[in-house]
Amino acid sequence: MYDIEAAAGAGRLFDAELIQSTFYLPAELFEAEGVDPAQVVGVTARGDSMGDTIRDQEQVLVNRARRTPDGVFLLRMDGELRLKRVQRVAGGAWILISDNPAYEREMIKPEDLGNVEIIGQCWRKVGRVF
Repeated sequence: MYDIEAAAGAGRLFDAELIQSTFYLPAELFEAEGVDPAQVVGVTARGDSMGDTIRDQEQVLVNRARRTPDGVFLLRMDGELRLKRVQRVAGGAWILISDNPAYEREMIKPEDLGNVEIIGQCWRKVGRVF
C-alpha cells in the first residue's frame, strides 16, 4: 500500500510514493487470474464519486499491467490521481464515469488524451463491511 490517495471525486495531488504498509495475499489468487504480483500496488480511495463500487477510505489494489480501457482505472490527470470507470467511445474519445449518479460524466477528447495517463486497472479492494 502506497502512502498516496486517489480521489473518487474531483482529484487529489500526487504528493508522494512512499510505501505505507504491506499485506500478503495467497499466490493462488494471483495465479488464478494471471496477475503478476510485482505489478500490483495499493492506494486509498478518498471521496464518494464511485458510489458502492469503491467507497471512501477503501484500499484499492491496482494492476499496473492492465492499462487499456474499458473498466475501472487509476488515472493521473494533470498531476492528480483519480479512480474512474473509463469507457472508450466512437472517434477515440474516452468518457470518465462516476458510479455515483450525483456526479456527471466527463468527456476526454482524443486531442486531450495526452493529459491522461492510465496507471492501472482496479483489480481488488479492501474495505469496511457495511
